[in-house]
Amino acid sequence: MKKVITSALIYANGPIHLGHLVEYIQTDIYARSCKLQKEDAIYICADDTHGTPIEIKAEKLNITPLALIQKFHEEHKKDFDKFYIGFDEFYSTNGENNRFIVELIYNEIKKNGYIYEKEIESTFCSHCNRFLPDRFIKGTCPFCGAVDQYGDTCEKCNATYKPQDLKDPYCIVCGEKPDLKKTKHHFFKLSAFSDRLSKFIKSSNFQSEIKNYLLNWIKDGLEDWDISRDSPYFGFKIPDSDQYFYVWFDAPIGYISSTKEFCDKNNLDWKSYWKTEDSSIYHFIGKDIIYFHFLFWPAVLMAANFSIPSHIQVHGFLTINGEKMSKSRGTFITANDFISRNGDPEYLRYYYATLLNKSSNDFSFNDDDFRTTINSNLIAKYGNLINRVASFLQKNFDGLSADSIDEEEYVKYSGLKLEFLQQIKDFEYRKAMEIFHRYTDLANKYFQDKQPWQLIKDDKTEAHIVLTTALTIIKDLTILISPVLPGYSKTISDQLGFSLDIDNIGKKLFKHKINESKIVFSKVDENFSLKKKSCLSSLNIVTGKIISVKPHEQADRLYVLEVDIGNETRHVVAGLRPFYTVEELINKNICLLANLKPATLKGEQSNGMILAATSSDKKVGVLTHNKAPGTPVRFENVEYPETFEQITIDVFKELEIFSASDYISCDDCILFAGNERVFADRNIKGIVS
Repeated sequence: MKKVITSALIYANGPIHLGHLVEYIQTDIYARSCKLQKEDAIYICADDTHGTPIEIKAEKLNITPLALIQKFHEEHKKDFDKFYIGFDEFYSTNGENNRFIVELIYNEIKKNGYIYEKEIESTFCSHCNRFLPDRFIKGTCPFCGAVDQYGDTCEKCNATYKPQDLKDPYCIVCGEKPDLKKTKHHFFKLSAFSDRLSKFIKSSNFQSEIKNYLLNWIKDGLEDWDISRDSPYFGFKIPDSDQYFYVWFDAPIGYISSTKEFCDKNNLDWKSYWKTEDSSIYHFIGKDIIYFHFLFWPAVLMAANFSIPSHIQVHGFLTINGEKMSKSRGTFITANDFISRNGDPEYLRYYYATLLNKSSNDFSFNDDDFRTTINSNLIAKYGNLINRVASFLQKNFDGLSADSIDEEEYVKYSGLKLEFLQQIKDFEYRKAMEIFHRYTDLANKYFQDKQPWQLIKDDKTEAHIVLTTALTIIKDLTILISPVLPGYSKTISDQLGFSLDIDNIGKKLFKHKINESKIVFSKVDENFSLKKKSCLSSLNIVTGKIISVKPHEQADRLYVLEVDIGNETRHVVAGLRPFYTVEELINKNICLLANLKPATLKGEQSNGMILAATSSDKKVGVLTHNKAPGTPVRFENVEYPETFEQITIDVFKELEIFSASDYISCDDCILFAGNERVFADRNIKGIVS
């Protein structure tokens, strides 16, 4: 029986963070466990590369969408490698194999009568002269009332809806309220699969809370699914159409195309994984994408006569020390952030394994718990046992084990393999780690009770047997923990001279020569913490009034300005000349980043930066207010120091400060001057720089 194992495709518009790694580590441990047991399993994934957010991000960075997805594809591969995520194939949904499979499935569904065209009213921005895809429109969620939600999914309540369902919608490019305009779209008959999906869910071993949620959703009625988007759109064109496939149609098909890419490289038939009863498909996803993976995706597979998933494992969200991941609060930790704090990637794998179970409940990375888990459980018990046994064997027996073992002791470990692997199979990683800890404790107790350092004085042969018994137990423990600690397990097995083969579990290491005895693990520093100072709290922004403006003599785009900030006047150079006349800037209330390290621009020193929002169509509006010069400008819910250090422009660029309709925000924090919101001049919506 073949097995396809997948993680949800990572979106190609940002770095990998610790929340992402929950899923990839969870999946990788499962995949490695399957391979350890010699199952015919492949672990595949890809970058999810289409859709409006890719367009928006590329525009912000002033690069093409193709350049953007290539940039993040390379970054993602490097980060995954650092954390031992062992994909058999890490592909891209923009690849030709995905185009081929997408069109194949679409044509098959259409031939089977599940695609039709229907005229609808879609959101259209008259100002921008374009239909607005989901991510080009924001408004109030029609279900929970959360403001500033995108046009497809509410980030607060996870509801899905159509863009035209939003209340108080606005175009994120120009801020204007969109109209409804007729257009003909392609629809997939999702409603035709209600009974089959209900049967699929009821007959599964999905998590009970997920099953109940889905069955209620089906009971309320499934609507046919709009799988097309109007031009312009970054993605694949629908055959014989001017429209494009909606990203959520072609993205899951990336699971199949990634399999095909792997098979093409290894002279295998991809259909033997996706169009047969002799294969099983296991998806690992977060609970924010349940609707797409349990309803849309299986229905598409059914309609195209492909195999449907055997299991979909849903995990909860990660918090950092009990707080939601947030850039503004300093709890948004990327993979590289973790490593830069001297965090060991394999320690993260081990720690996550102690937290994960079959539930979709959220869980937290806790600094103190992390240190205790690694230092007290992994190193003080397992690592210390390895070091004591190996060094004692080297010192007293030249690294050579005896020709017999303590059978009475070793029989206690006969159930270790089955117990541990069964829990991994059931996605109960936490229970598996409890089993590992229990048997490690048992081995330590045996070694401590036998006291070979004393025993060797009176009975060297018996001491040798104790060491051989302990060494054999270490072998079994190391092989079983290898899906969790692949790098360290390889180091230990190389040192102790055995292979990480499941068939070696239960075999006794008689007359076995170990290669060396070196300490493998290093303790987590007592000062290790994921807590970091928010970049927002380092920004000393103050209100100011422009009192003098003159064109820069050496640069056509620059003005030289004098800005009153209350207790002093600042000499500032700003690139506002293409966007404002001198008269428009005189006496203008602005916001100044006052602790930016001074810089010389074309011979003029600039002591601060005037903040402005830039829209996607390159219009600019300075951040403005109604307060007196010198008023502190602060993000809500952020603690600021009494005094500020100078910062570089790179610190500022780490943040994504965004101008909406009537406020400025970063992450989930709004910017205030005194007790009033700051806003962008000319109602500009876009990134603040």
